[in-house]
Amino acid sequence: MASNDSKVDLIASVPLFEGLSRAELAEVAKLMDEVDLPAGSVLMTQGDTGRQMFVVASGRVAVERNGQKINELGPGGAAGEMALIAEAPRNATVTTMEPSHLLVADHRGFHSLMDVSPTIRLRIFEGLANKIRSLDPNAN
Repeated sequence: MASNDSKVDLIASVPLFEGLSRAELAEVAKLMDEVDLPAGSVLMTQGDTGRQMFVVASGRVAVERNGQKINELGPGGAAGEMALIAEAPRNATVTTMEPSHLLVADHRGFHSLMDVSPTIRLRIFEGLANKIRSLDPNAN
């Protein structure tokens, strides 16, 4: 199991959480479970309802959309961030490419944290807006 400091450092590298203070990141870290999965484990399937977000602590995952590999994520990479905000259909399938150690946050626990901390909620929404802007060069 990772120490709380190493979990906080890893979470701090995720763009969605970039506006959070160290103390706020520690609150997010408390929500995140750790899992070890073998190569070939499917974390999420395109079209399924998303309820969890994954952060790669070690290992690599492949991201596929419509059967085509569109990305690989290694340590510090995050998949499923949108599921923390709203349960909705996944827009990609993510599979471990090698044995991987992951941090996992679920929708319900994350919303509970945002309910008791409006500051975290605001900073998360700002991080989400920045991510959306980065995906669409015409966004304003």
